[in-house]
Amino acid sequence: MSFDGLFTKAMTEEISGLLTGGRINKIHQPYKNETILSIRAGGKNHKLLLSAHPSYARMQITQETYENPKEPPMFCILMRKHLEGYVIENIYQSGLDRVIIFEVKGRNELGDVSVKQLIVEIMGRHSNIILVDKVKNMIIDSIKHVSYAVSSYRAVLPGQIYKAPPAQEKANPFEATEEDILRKLDFNAGQVDKQLVNHFSGISPLFAREAVHQAGLANRSTLPGAFLSLIGKIARKEYRPTLIADGTKESFYMLPLKSLKGESRTFASLSELLDRFYFGKAERDRVKQQGNDLERFIANEIDKNEKKIQKLGRTLLESEKAQAYQLFGELLTANLYQMEKGMKEISVSNYYEEDGRMVTIPLDPQKTPSENAQKYFSRYQKAKNAIGIVQQQIDLAKGESAYFDTLLQQLHSASPRDIEEIREELQEEGYLKQKQKKGMKKPAHVKPQLERYFSADGDEILVGKNNKQNDYLTNKLARRDEIWLHTKDIPGSHVVIRNESPTEQTIHEAAVLAAYFSKAKSSSSVPVDFTKARHVKKPSGAKPGFVIYENQQTIYVTPDADQVIRMKQA
Repeated sequence: MSFDGLFTKAMTEEISGLLTGGRINKIHQPYKNETILSIRAGGKNHKLLLSAHPSYARMQITQETYENPKEPPMFCILMRKHLEGYVIENIYQSGLDRVIIFEVKGRNELGDVSVKQLIVEIMGRHSNIILVDKVKNMIIDSIKHVSYAVSSYRAVLPGQIYKAPPAQEKANPFEATEEDILRKLDFNAGQVDKQLVNHFSGISPLFAREAVHQAGLANRSTLPGAFLSLIGKIARKEYRPTLIADGTKESFYMLPLKSLKGESRTFASLSELLDRFYFGKAERDRVKQQGNDLERFIANEIDKNEKKIQKLGRTLLESEKAQAYQLFGELLTANLYQMEKGMKEISVSNYYEEDGRMVTIPLDPQKTPSENAQKYFSRYQKAKNAIGIVQQQIDLAKGESAYFDTLLQQLHSASPRDIEEIREELQEEGYLKQKQKKGMKKPAHVKPQLERYFSADGDEILVGKNNKQNDYLTNKLARRDEIWLHTKDIPGSHVVIRNESPTEQTIHEAAVLAAYFSKAKSSSSVPVDFTKARHVKKPSGAKPGFVIYENQQTIYVTPDADQVIRMKQA
């Protein structure tokens, strides 16, 4: 776990230095377990993200933009009532636990001075954000309600006395000496890193493994020094916020970690580090929850069409026997004089072959020789007619499968807003039933909101994240001579550079966006086609998002999340 007690200490110091004395101007709750406080401090506006997400719980200053619901949740309304206009007097950590306390002061609706505490508990799935009346130590409300039925230790409910999480009774690593460490550890028992976690507060397995790694041979003479050296860097605030990526997994910490292999990148602040680490992660998790039913439906449709294609393929193979049926009919007609009713088969010479080799033809003993010949001519005609129909059905099924494959890719890179547009598209196409409440009018057409990026040259680049956005961007918004991009033969987003003569560098950056928002996001050397928008056409009756294009050139790029982030923040 990267967000341990030591990281919480460093983050609390960073936020305290920026926000102490600041005024809370606005409060939003974009998602169920997350709230954002807009704070004016030091002559600047800051966005403080507090998250009680079960997997991504954290506290940080964020530069990300979050879409707020039309109707704020009750916890948000209550937070606004009690905290907007209040001044942050103090921000501190409870010991080395992952518990941060904001003390705020202001005047209530009666004009009386009021002091509140906003307590952020970062504890995995037990994380919470709790608003407390400091004088009464009473919970006003919390982002998650916890009853005694759930926790026998404490209830987190409005009106309850606030009780801190249970103390772990561990030693403070900042007060430890080499002798203290040696007394607590049993080197003969092994798993020294786990022993460090069990005996010292604020220590995560990540930190403990780093101490053991830096000790080399972790023994009585090397481990205490390595452990205290790392603790000393944190005590002296020698922070170097670092992201470590090994290609499959990313980790972060406020110090470089030699125990982790991979490419390391440092950041100017812990908050900037977390913005990069959580870029898209938390949103994708929310999208997965909101679009879980859509993902299941789309996956089932893909599976259904793949099975249909296989079945039609077998039918096509059967239909391709048409020539054999025609041959049998002609040979039987030429040899009617040799046949009698009741025969089960007949061997005749195939006069179409030079050597006149014999062919055995199955017969229906219940039919006359003439009826047997006519039966094969009928089969021939039926099979010949079926070939065109079956091939047409195969093409339709392949088109459906490709369409749903594109939707699946769009789900994986969608925002919560994009999910609703994908749902609307499936309803409009007749795949899902329209769910409209009685008496509610269908809202007027709203233009899709496109994601905007900027190249190093300052050119605006627009990205469609779903078919509605792609159709709007390509067919309505893009000017004829602007540059349009899409991954070659790979499901992905439509991308348009709002410049008719962009530089090669801008085209390369736009191609990176096209590759990043495609099914080949995790690949390298992804082919991306680009052409002028005038050469992109939507065939009549085509599925949403489907286009054909010509006069294209192809560029090969590797998707780069860091570059995408820079272009988004430009």
